[in-house]
Amino acid sequence: MLRILFSFLLLVAALPARCQDGFLRDFSTKWEQRATRTQAVQPRWSVPMFSPFPMLAQVFRTDFTRQPTEGGGGGTWNYGSGKGFNLIPFANTQVDIFVPGYIVHGDDAQDGFGDMTLLGKYRFFAGNEQHGNYIVSGALAWNIPTGSYKNGAASSSLTPTLLTGKGFGRFTLMSSLGGSLPTSHVATTGRTIHWNSVAQYRVGRYFFPEVELNSNTYLGGPRDGKTQIYLSPGIIVGRLPIRSVEKSRLGITLGAGFQTAITSYHASNHIFQSSVRFVF
Repeated sequence: MLRILFSFLLLVAALPARCQDGFLRDFSTKWEQRATRTQAVQPRWSVPMFSPFPMLAQVFRTDFTRQPTEGGGGGTWNYGSGKGFNLIPFANTQVDIFVPGYIVHGDDAQDGFGDMTLLGKYRFFAGNEQHGNYIVSGALAWNIPTGSYKNGAASSSLTPTLLTGKGFGRFTLMSSLGGSLPTSHVATTGRTIHWNSVAQYRVGRYFFPEVELNSNTYLGGPRDGKTQIYLSPGIIVGRLPIRSVEKSRLGITLGAGFQTAITSYHASNHIFQSSVRFVF
């Protein structure tokens, strides 16, 4: 993906100024039309706060996460939370570029950037609200250990995930099942099974209250056999249009959620997360 982007920039730089303007305008128009056609055949659900989602989305997203520090203190903040671009470059396809978030600790740990993630998603089946109100997709994420000062993973990992969803009028159920497979240091890090479920309800045009169950089960490593589950209520507001131009894709979506551990084992608890998403 980065190589393609670099080649595209070189091509644009080599064009005359007048050609550049026309080329970029034509490229942007075709990209927007392709994304609109692709999204028109899927349900218009809102992207959840914490869980992976089966829909194809095109946004720039940044989240802000606060985790309390045990024993008091200011807590740990993650600015960005490893989010970034969700893009629809082809029909039925989403490509994500998640930039590292910046982690500020409330204790003596060293602050620094987290990991980078690249993700590809393909939508296998879908029907909008008039044609079944369902969706089935598959995704593969590649986590790149770019974290500084132990603020990221010890090794890269691949995470294949199956994502599904079914709507019943204004009520929606989404679920995803996947596993993180480290490419090295398996004995010390282990593998993780991720299972997420979302119940979401649409209120009016812009409000999507939801509740999620986020589960991680660890196989191997120091947490072998342990499971942690979070109950995560939240609300998403949007898409709020930025321009009044008819059929404009530009908009903004806001969200907030809170995670509470409901299992005796948990690595963290009482996590607050807010989200800002620029739709384009």
